[in-house]
Amino acid sequence: MTRILFATSEVFPLVKTGGLADVSGSLPEALCRLGYDCQILLPGYPAALKAARDAGSQRKARFRFGQYDVSLWQTQVPETQVLLWLVDCPALFDRQGDSPYQNENGEDWWDNAHRFHLFARIGAMMALGQLGLSWKPDIVHCNDWQTGLIPVFLHNDKHAPATVFTIHNLAYQGLFSHETFRALGFPDHLWRFDQLEFHGQFSFLKGGLVFSDAITTVSPSYAREIRTPEFGYGLDGLLEHRSHALTGILNGIDNRYWNPKSDQHLDFHYSPDDTSGKAQCRAALQRKLGLEVNGAPVLGFVGRLVEQKGLDWLLEALPTLLEKGCQFAILGSGEARYQQALQHLARDWPERLSLTLGYNEALAHEITAGADIFLMPSRFEPCGLNQMYSLRYGTIPVVHGTGGLNDTVLDPGEVPVRDANGFVFREPNAHGLKRAVNRALEARKHRKTWQQLQQNGMTADYSWKHRAGEYAALYNKLRHNQ
Repeated sequence: MTRILFATSEVFPLVKTGGLADVSGSLPEALCRLGYDCQILLPGYPAALKAARDAGSQRKARFRFGQYDVSLWQTQVPETQVLLWLVDCPALFDRQGDSPYQNENGEDWWDNAHRFHLFARIGAMMALGQLGLSWKPDIVHCNDWQTGLIPVFLHNDKHAPATVFTIHNLAYQGLFSHETFRALGFPDHLWRFDQLEFHGQFSFLKGGLVFSDAITTVSPSYAREIRTPEFGYGLDGLLEHRSHALTGILNGIDNRYWNPKSDQHLDFHYSPDDTSGKAQCRAALQRKLGLEVNGAPVLGFVGRLVEQKGLDWLLEALPTLLEKGCQFAILGSGEARYQQALQHLARDWPERLSLTLGYNEALAHEITAGADIFLMPSRFEPCGLNQMYSLRYGTIPVVHGTGGLNDTVLDPGEVPVRDANGFVFREPNAHGLKRAVNRALEARKHRKTWQQLQQNGMTADYSWKHRAGEYAALYNKLRHNQ
């Protein structure tokens, strides 16, 4: 049985800031169902350690690493059989607040480089069998910049397992100073443009891109996009150089957790065979959010309120759509300028626009089920999961044609209606968004067309069943080449 160490900084339901947590909570379980022994390595954040101790976890190792006392605990991801290892280092990971990366004021922890340097060191030691454990992986699967140093530490060891590095979002690169590079004890030969140096800074992400045996990203379109200057964030040349090792594998979703027929967060349920419960979810959402309970179209948005997500385009489009009678259910948090602008609109249109700042898992499900249309006007979107959630719930997505949105949403203006499931705008601005929304609103007036779009979305398979198989094939290839 092939053994996979899946190193990540987030795992749902223990810690989540975005899609990385959902993937880390569902892909390893899918791999286990395929017969792989996939175990997760996660920093020992307070909430994760509490959950582990409440579940009767066991400490498997205790040691000193430099100036830090470190313990390694073994438990399981809640409600799964997937084994989870927690790197318990109170000096680095026992922090207050919901974010694993920032303090309560939204500022990055000053020692993030030290925190994830230690995490990577422990991951590498575990991969090499240096912690006295009975389990040693054949493959180490790293995710995003927080794990980017693991392939660096394993690169020159002939006993090291093969490494896979997945880019979930190239915009987050883990950049630190040259002083930090020196303080962490890296040798000078790694301070080169083709190693860890990036325009005078120290890049954790680049470590994963340069030193891993294989690179994946979370959709085929994004794998192409990041090799261009527009989306490459200065790393397009490196990614083009390593294109032979780069694969785009679309993310999947957990069909058991995201299922309108049994969703624990909903008071009413429905399925492709009987969608009557969706109207009840819609009315329940309107009542809960203080929107007028009528037949007006409800448009949902769940995500970070930042430029990447197209918030400026959305804000420009909102007044016109509100005047047309559309209602909006918006959930998220982010940049103050966008939060304040949305708060102002919510005050002006209390029965048509509901804004909930922060993140609420239950409300995210309620919006996904209760909205007619789901908006994702992202400037770029490596994969996106919310459009797949909305498709599964019969909520028609309106998206910008980029990354994974381009790979999952099919527009009736570009494919036959029998194959379509949403609306895509190619023009990257508010005008393009408004045109796509207007096309969706027009389609909603034609019941047969709308129902066809809903059925196409609800009956498609967005699960990890096939996508996990693509990772399995990659792992097998790497093992064969070792």
